[in-house]
Amino acid sequence: TEAVRKLYDEVEAPIIRVLADIESEGVRIDPDFLTAYSSVLEKEIKELQEKIYADAGVREINLNAPGQIGDLLFVRMKIPYRWKKTKTGQFSTDEEILSELAAEHGIVRDILDYRGLAKLKSTYVDALPRMINPRTGRVHTSFNQALAQTGRLSSQNPNLQNIPVRTERGRETRKAFVPRDAGHVLLSADYSQIELRLVAHISGDQTLLEAFRQGHDIHTATAAKVFGVALEEVTKEQRYKAKTVNFSILYGAGAHNLSKQLGIRRSEAQQIIEAYFAQFTGLKAYMEGTVAEAREKGYVTTLLGRRRYLRDINSVSAVTRANEERVAINTPVQGSAADMIKVAMIHINEALHRGGFGARMILQVHDELVFDVPRTEVDALRPIIEEAMKNALPGLLVPIEVGIGTGENWLEAH
Repeated sequence: TEAVRKLYDEVEAPIIRVLADIESEGVRIDPDFLTAYSSVLEKEIKELQEKIYADAGVREINLNAPGQIGDLLFVRMKIPYRWKKTKTGQFSTDEEILSELAAEHGIVRDILDYRGLAKLKSTYVDALPRMINPRTGRVHTSFNQALAQTGRLSSQNPNLQNIPVRTERGRETRKAFVPRDAGHVLLSADYSQIELRLVAHISGDQTLLEAFRQGHDIHTATAAKVFGVALEEVTKEQRYKAKTVNFSILYGAGAHNLSKQLGIRRSEAQQIIEAYFAQFTGLKAYMEGTVAEAREKGYVTTLLGRRRYLRDINSVSAVTRANEERVAINTPVQGSAADMIKVAMIHINEALHRGGFGARMILQVHDELVFDVPRTEVDALRPIIEEAMKNALPGLLVPIEVGIGTGENWLEAH
């Protein structure tokens, strides 16, 4: 189609050069920081291990063996098991199951923490220094342009888009990403709530559009509508619930999923979702309309015409069908956000070359771009980056907000 051709000519082909620039540029990593941090984690992992052994009353268990963890929790400690077993007939101890049990059992929380820290240490803290290229002294990731079906970029060897940011321990790892020298700083620019803004535009939901145009905090505004209170009366807990609903709705999640995320009864989650859709009628219409269109055409499209085919949208299996429906609802939103940042990257890269700047784009993490910038260029670059990101997709019905920060490392800049 014409739209897909245009998308290729104007976005996918030009971004190849941008990605090549980013990959060859690489990122400077501070190996000494990581070595020191590794021993901090080592100590914490040992302490957790001892605590788990003490609570379980056993010593000979391997915490990295899912089978042994399953036996410990469900046989020895007699925690009721209510899930499917694995193909080999063992208890499953995947993250989802353990997260459900963590609220009631301290030892499960500790096992999850142990796994999280062990993974952080082996995947990033210990691995990154080994990935420094001896010739450049920097780490060079590879971006995949045609892997994620939504059009998002993905990163591998090492995957720098996956550095955990939800936990304090994970965030700490970002301190290891540093500017090239004392004359440079890292600058991070990221879109604020881009997917919610795009869903407001795509669905034309008046309530959502209004909240963004008024510049209200979107989660507080949602909470006020859903719980029927004034903006200034929204409690922290109500805002948290509304935020969770906002994001889970984007991914097409239902009451079951929401009740699990919020740790509330399914009936209560159902009530929240009903109250939500009563307020956001445009959003509900968008979701129903998108699913209907996907059923009929067999695909959904992003704002720039990227297509995603959904061959199981009319499947006889209710589970498969529900999954495809979630994909149908989310793809136009996530895919449009992916298109948007790609357009911004092309424009910014052109501006850097055209203006003879010494600044370089060094990372893309979904809604965020990271640059290595000479200190003297920061003031000149800010407006250029902000402008390119804000206006990547002209004609949107919502204001687009971009946050820009600088710092001596990635954590400080973000």
